[in-house]
Amino acid sequence: MKKQIISTKNAPSAVGPYVQGIKAGNTVYVSGQLGIDVALGKLPDTLEAQAHASMKNLGAILKEAGASYGDIVKTTIFLQDMNDFGKVNEIYKSYFADGFPARSCVEIGKLPLGGLVEVECVAVIDD
Repeated sequence: MKKQIISTKNAPSAVGPYVQGIKAGNTVYVSGQLGIDVALGKLPDTLEAQAHASMKNLGAILKEAGASYGDIVKTTIFLQDMNDFGKVNEIYKSYFADGFPARSCVEIGKLPLGGLVEVECVAVIDD
């Protein structure tokens, strides 16, 4: 199966040795997106702003691959603090108009660059 690297300037560059996304067949794998605001080039100060930026970054990469939020079948959310679960849920659900994908949400010790939230996803699109 052929793999296609997905890259867009509308989402932040990877902060390590990985790509923004990979399309393999009709499946799109989007690497974890920190809440980096592309216009600012850095993490905003608040959890809410970081959560929105994470979701917008996912959307930009999905769009580059020919997909959208509605094509997502699985997400994983990484939180620095599980006490932020409710706040992130409110923001997260605003990006899905046609029902929610499967999801995991875990608290981790630390995110790169001091981030508070990171979201990754898998999407399936029609050929």
